[in-house]
Amino acid sequence: MNLETLKSQVKQQLPSKRYNHTLGVVATSEQLAKRYNASVESAQIAALLHDIAKYLPNDLLKEKLESAKETDYLNYSPLVWHAPVGAIVAKETYQIKDSDILNAIKYHTTGKAAMTTLEKIVFLADYIEPNRTQPGVEEIRELATKDLDVAVAQTLANTVAYLSSKGKGDIHPDTLAAYEYYRQYL
Repeated sequence: MNLETLKSQVKQQLPSKRYNHTLGVVATSEQLAKRYNASVESAQIAALLHDIAKYLPNDLLKEKLESAKETDYLNYSPLVWHAPVGAIVAKETYQIKDSDILNAIKYHTTGKAAMTTLEKIVFLADYIEPNRTQPGVEEIRELATKDLDVAVAQTLANTVAYLSSKGKGDIHPDTLAAYEYYRQYL
């Protein structure tokens, strides 16, 4: 499937605001892939599909997680469920077989320890794409032009601090493991 066909299909699945976010993640992923010598095509595909399950109802997300034996996610906020389900949808509906692309989709919200370059790119691009305006994003955009690991580390530090301050419940263990792994770069 070519990129334009995939874009057209994704556009039909997402509200226009989320599709615009997705295009921002694609553009940012392309830039980061070029800068850090990763596959631009893989970055484009993973970025296009990263939020493909974002608007599925929670009961369907839960069903897909249970079917895939990914039930540990059910112990955490439903806001993270779309990422692993997105990888499932990418594989089943869009016939994506590349495990690096699938994992970049799966871990784009939580991160994980020892991410591949593509996983780091999509994780970071989702956080810094041009439509994002959260506090600290400009600093991370600047860091992303210099050192991918430092930018990922700062993103994780900001995320953990934000979730902790908001009392958002338990932070997913993959996020905590990623933070522990990457904080050496700070």
